[in-house]
Amino acid sequence: MAATRRTSVRVRLVAMLFVISAIAFLDRTNISVAGLQMRRDYAIDPIQLGWVFSAFLIGYAAFQIPAGWLAARIGPRLLLTLALLWWGVFSVATAWVPAGSAHAITLLILVRFGLGIGEAAVYPSGNQFVSRWVPAQERGKANGLIFAGVGAGSGLTPPLISAVIALGGWRASFYVCALIGVVAAAVWYAMARDRPQDHPKIDAAELAHIEAGLPHEPDEPAGPIPWRAILTSRAVWGLFLGYFAFGYVVWIFFSWFFIYLAEARGLDLKASALFGMAPFVAMTIGCLVGGVVNDWVSRRHGLYWGRSGLAMLSFALTALFLLIGSQVASAPLAVLTLALGGGAMYLSQSSFWSVTADIAGRHTGVVSGLMNVGCQLGGALTASLTPWIAARHGWAAAFGTGAAVVLVGIAAWAAVDPRRLIGGARAAALDPALAAR
Repeated sequence: MAATRRTSVRVRLVAMLFVISAIAFLDRTNISVAGLQMRRDYAIDPIQLGWVFSAFLIGYAAFQIPAGWLAARIGPRLLLTLALLWWGVFSVATAWVPAGSAHAITLLILVRFGLGIGEAAVYPSGNQFVSRWVPAQERGKANGLIFAGVGAGSGLTPPLISAVIALGGWRASFYVCALIGVVAAAVWYAMARDRPQDHPKIDAAELAHIEAGLPHEPDEPAGPIPWRAILTSRAVWGLFLGYFAFGYVVWIFFSWFFIYLAEARGLDLKASALFGMAPFVAMTIGCLVGGVVNDWVSRRHGLYWGRSGLAMLSFALTALFLLIGSQVASAPLAVLTLALGGGAMYLSQSSFWSVTADIAGRHTGVVSGLMNVGCQLGGALTASLTPWIAARHGWAAAFGTGAAVVLVGIAAWAAVDPRRLIGGARAAALDPALAAR
């Protein structure tokens, strides 16, 4: 992303957003590792623990749009700082719920709901930052790096949290996560600025490079949110539906993949832990590769094919891998094929968040928050529907349903034109293929 003879402040800040993204998934998945010990201490069954898991997702989904609005109003620098501190408070609060309380399950649900509220800020804030700091031709790589934090955080959680639990118990793992968040908050606040023009370490060459690739005047205020234009935009609802399909599939991996390995493939705990890492490694690689390909195709063939075209290909590959992986007899081959499905799905991640920045400009936080509600609704549906399908029709049917949902996502992406701003204006200046004509 950086060019010679100019500073690369935007690159360092995007790298910091990768770290924050990884911390976000560390904070939301640590309870999965600590869950066994928590069930014993609180005398709760798996269904009740599932309520605790779901509480996070409900809080996260409910506050996506408010978080996007706040990102536009107070800026991603302050909002992400406060969010990281918020995560720390609620991580500690999780460990402080007394085991002997008659209301322990209710308190855990409320605490995880509160954590979800705080984590709702991370990606709308990050995308608001991208819309202000990253020129259109670099947004694929930027978002690919930011969302590679999802795979990195999810992949690092089991060994890190398991080691902390072995040394200090499950409560210590939440204290460690809180400390990591507080340190990240201090670093982000010191490093970041809401606008490139306000950063003391950026030079004129980098500033000119950024401003040349933005679809709006960088100093223009956000103004009132154009709700009518947003809610009547075909692209916005295409992104919403596409991200619903995305969320449905990826939460199969986040919520049920370990159980699938044990129940359907007969792997023991040690083997499940080893093979269970494969999808998250593939997701991290898919994010990074997808970001690079996104920008490369966009430069040569235009934004529609770089953003929407790549996403449609990503979804088609995902459907294929899910169908094949759920049918093969060999457990290692099944894990490899299904992991490729997860990696293929994450090839599209940068497209989602790049397009919201492309079409929404100063209102990117709100639009990306609305889009992300779709992802969480898909995740909430798969959390209850996938085990129901697996119990009645088998795991092949559960993955096959995911493949069918992905096909709906392909149709949704076909309707998304990243060259057309919300409100109908055509932004040819954003599209290198059009601007060159």
